[in-house]
Amino acid sequence: MKQERLINRPFLALSLSAFLFFASFNMIIPMLPDYLTSLGGGDYKGLIIGLFTITAAISRPFSGKLADEIGRLPVMIFGTLICFVAGLAYPFVTSVIAFFALRLLHGFSTGFTPTGNAAYVADLVPFNRRGEAMGIIGVAISVGTATGNAVGGYIGSAFPIDYVFYASAFTALMSIVILAGMDETLVHKVKFNFSLLKLKKDEIIEKRVLVPAIYMALSVFSFGLVLTIMPDYSAHLGISNKGLFFAIFVLASLGVRIVAGKISDKVGRVKVLKVSSFILSVAMILIAFSTSLISLIGAGIIFGLAVGMNSPTVFAWAIDLADGEKRGKALATLYIFLEIGIGLGAVISGWVYSNSSANFENTFFTGAAVAFVGFIYLNIATNIKNRT
Repeated sequence: MKQERLINRPFLALSLSAFLFFASFNMIIPMLPDYLTSLGGGDYKGLIIGLFTITAAISRPFSGKLADEIGRLPVMIFGTLICFVAGLAYPFVTSVIAFFALRLLHGFSTGFTPTGNAAYVADLVPFNRRGEAMGIIGVAISVGTATGNAVGGYIGSAFPIDYVFYASAFTALMSIVILAGMDETLVHKVKFNFSLLKLKKDEIIEKRVLVPAIYMALSVFSFGLVLTIMPDYSAHLGISNKGLFFAIFVLASLGVRIVAGKISDKVGRVKVLKVSSFILSVAMILIAFSTSLISLIGAGIIFGLAVGMNSPTVFAWAIDLADGEKRGKALATLYIFLEIGIGLGAVISGWVYSNSSANFENTFFTGAAVAFVGFIYLNIATNIKNRT
């Protein structure tokens, strides 16, 4: 049942669970490039994020359908449980092949939990406050992401890397405990059976949200790039904590998430997204020209502002367009394109970078170009829609 008051017990519980989930899987990211290198796979850093997003994208249609059939909570719990298991498994990985197999498994976590999370939020809040609600839950996600990266970077620099993995698993376990105590919001639900895993063609993509989904892929390309390249770029600039940039840009996005969400509720989603996509392109150029900690912090703040404006707004836009009974499917579609964008950003940036510091500028310029294509696409797609 939708409530006018956003800050209530279910919303707070969901926010805390989301904080812990995103802290869990982001905690290990700053340490993975060096970990892969120690296993002999330094030339394949682009696959660290790329493989993770493949299984996340593949699982989205299933998580969307299951969220609409068996409930939001089982979908969230399943994804978080995978995060817990993966955290415990990393210390036992001894080869590049085993590492990438585990990354594929770990990807299922973000294929399930965020889909159920977003559908749960949409169930709770009224239409005219969706942007604001997505902004608030985005703050919890951002704080979790920043905390995970910063804490993971600290633990990894002070203790053996296995401690990072165990901390990640414990954080996921706490998220599961919170989810287990929450009430389901899906009214008409069915018991799980394996026939639900059979997908028809029309159950994979929700056509109503294709425009925001394609824009999503273009806008998060830079995020995949940053996840892949920034640990090495930080070391190149002499920054010891490889999770510092992540913490800076995520913290910078916090305040603007709520403000942008509320503004998009009033002036429209597209107007806000046009501004955010342009700022994102500028931010990538500024990162490319960074030569010190101070300049990188400045660029990270601009990047964070763009991300903070973009994320809650595009999710609210998709929810606006979605059929109420297919909300899980619509959000799953958005997440499929999100994973595609992040995956392409990771793989292409890894290829451009080629483990050579001489290629840093061109790598970030690539991100700037794709972000600007997103700006152009948004203008063209919405103009065509307005004419029809």
